[in-house]
Amino acid sequence: MSSSSTREPEVNRRTLGIAVLVVSAYLVMTANGGMFLLVVSLKQMAGDFGWPRTVPSLAYAFFFAGTGIGGIAMGWWFDRSGAGPVTLLGLTMIGAGAILVSAIDSRWQLYFVFGVMMGLLGYASIYGPLSINVMRWYEHRRGFAVGLVTAGEGIGGTLWPPVFRYFNETAGWRETFLWFGVFVLVTALPLSAVLWRRMPARDAESGDGTGRRVEARPDAPAIRTRPLGMSAFAIQSAVCLAIVGCCVAMAMPVAHLVAHASDLGHATARAAEMLAIALFTSTVIRLVGGALVVDRFGGLVALLAFSALQTAAMLFYAAVDGMLALYAVSALFGIGYGGISICYPVLVREHLPPAEAGRRLGVILLFGTLAMALGGWLAGYIFDSSGSYTPAFLVGAGCNVANLIIVLGLIHRTRTGGGRSMRPAPA
Repeated sequence: MSSSSTREPEVNRRTLGIAVLVVSAYLVMTANGGMFLLVVSLKQMAGDFGWPRTVPSLAYAFFFAGTGIGGIAMGWWFDRSGAGPVTLLGLTMIGAGAILVSAIDSRWQLYFVFGVMMGLLGYASIYGPLSINVMRWYEHRRGFAVGLVTAGEGIGGTLWPPVFRYFNETAGWRETFLWFGVFVLVTALPLSAVLWRRMPARDAESGDGTGRRVEARPDAPAIRTRPLGMSAFAIQSAVCLAIVGCCVAMAMPVAHLVAHASDLGHATARAAEMLAIALFTSTVIRLVGGALVVDRFGGLVALLAFSALQTAAMLFYAAVDGMLALYAVSALFGIGYGGISICYPVLVREHLPPAEAGRRLGVILLFGTLAMALGGWLAGYIFDSSGSYTPAFLVGAGCNVANLIIVLGLIHRTRTGGGRSMRPAPA
């Protein structure tokens, strides 16, 4: 076979891989806009209908619950059909759902759109499936690839709120929902066609010691490395428990940092800046942490490091009250929070059967979303009971310590061996 004929599939594969990576990040950023649009429109929407703010807040909760539950089914579908059809459904539901919100006249319609269309069938089809799919194209740089895709969430959190605020004030929330839905259908749907492309086969070392050349595929036989000595179900169960610990803690500053800082006497604008710093640093670490930490040390060690940083941030939140100190702690929290989000998809790909990665990540993310909901509620409950967020942050730090113990146990098993764990063969 000539060198030019062997190089052509490799160049084609690299080009398509870059396209898949960039498009996936854009789709995550765009799809995440539906949630931020609800947050920005919450007060105006409640005022127009005469609703208590618990009504749009409950729609927000339904969105997360639907995303978590739907992730299991969408992961199962992804394992069988790939990212193309799954993402097509999700983007269609988000775009159509936003358009329908522009015409609602009752609360049950809002609940249905955000719980079923934008959550269960919408965002559930985007985040998990795209995170797993991009690792099929980047076997050797999984952390980098997942970090870039998940950075779409952070970029969306920075970009969408000011855009939506402007259009809400100039055109109204109904028109903003309408044109956001049109924007999703017109821009995101055509780009998602890239995800229907199959990965070109290329020659690679077989890895069996014979030196023969074999065709590499996304579902190639696994290489056994870093043994955990546990069944796939046991590994998945341990990771589900671990994600509960870090997500309960994670939700507390995300939901209550602005209120906490303002209770300490800081201006609301400064308190909002603290949250913005956390979101900004989380985006930066997603862009660079995957390559610098996750790809170099593996998912488990990276999760241990980022979770330890988040634990430290929770303890500092409970201890400091100065403005500059809170800025610094928010930056530290953002590093831990953003880094953690990269690790779980990589862990699934490293230690669980590749052919079941979609559904297994869906189950794990369900536990994560429910833990996020619990953490946000728990911090509010503790504040109402004690009059302070300090006990809540200490409880969050304790939950994060439980996460660290589980992760340390898994790392110990990789050091002592005693079993065989799945890791996909290099592509």
